[in-house]
Amino acid sequence: MKFRDYYEVLGVPRAASAEEVKHAYRQLARKHHPDLAPASERAQAAERFKEINEAYEVLRDPDKRKKYDALGADWKSGADFTPPPNTAWRTVDPSSSEDLGGVSDFFASLFGRPEGRAERGDVRVSIPGDDIEAELPVTVEELLRGGQRRIMLDDGRTLEVAIPRGTREGTVLRLGGQGGRGFNGGPPGDLYLRARLVPHPRYRVGGDDLELDLPLWPWQAVLGAEVKVETPDGAVTLKVPAGTQSGRRLRLRGRGLPRADGNRGDLYAVVRIVVPERPSPTEREAYEALKRGASAPADQPARG
Repeated sequence: MKFRDYYEVLGVPRAASAEEVKHAYRQLARKHHPDLAPASERAQAAERFKEINEAYEVLRDPDKRKKYDALGADWKSGADFTPPPNTAWRTVDPSSSEDLGGVSDFFASLFGRPEGRAERGDVRVSIPGDDIEAELPVTVEELLRGGQRRIMLDDGRTLEVAIPRGTREGTVLRLGGQGGRGFNGGPPGDLYLRARLVPHPRYRVGGDDLELDLPLWPWQAVLGAEVKVETPDGAVTLKVPAGTQSGRRLRLRGRGLPRADGNRGDLYAVVRIVVPERPSPTEREAYEALKRGASAPADQPARG
């Protein structure tokens, strides 16, 4: 087999880790295995399959990969690829019970040998199932306290998923063996659930902290007040300093999300000054008096 860039064959960057190389190889081996191709495409699939295995045989071996990275196409003096000793590939009818004969040890060790077929030259190639990735909607309450969620997969399976306390947006939960089914007795893949935060009607999340809006009447902001604030742990009384401006963030320590060290973030109440939409006659009179008695800003002339 003539030279072709092995990284290109496997679709990985030159800086790919050994695990990334192995993962890419598994994906391609499943896709191009001759036994899985239609009869009319098996010859082409077999050639692609050999090409994939040649690339993996080199990039999986640290010494060979080092030579390849240094010399490129000349890493073995231009010689055509020779499969490992006692290795041969041939296609079989998927409906028959005939095994693949003479499969190389490295291929069999990668995909596994079913019990009773460990002898060399009598190995049925098993291919692991695909890993599955999906989103898992989580609430602020679940970030705070953890929880259980029942989910249904596309194949109809129902699973109970434990959401750990302290989960964050983007946290990935791995459920081993709950991915796609394997081929020829291969092990199933894994299921990876990426947490996606559901918007909360009261709280916003920022790292380890929570934030909420705190509406205040103008006189509460001017004169100061004590107001009740609903936190995830229950209602508390918050003291608002006199002269508080709209947008000020008042902190409630330790009322945020759990941290890895066992502590918690903070809860911030963001002041939003509101005015009555339909002031009563008494309120209107009070505002008129306030208007008459207020001094004009220094950069604006007073108006009568």
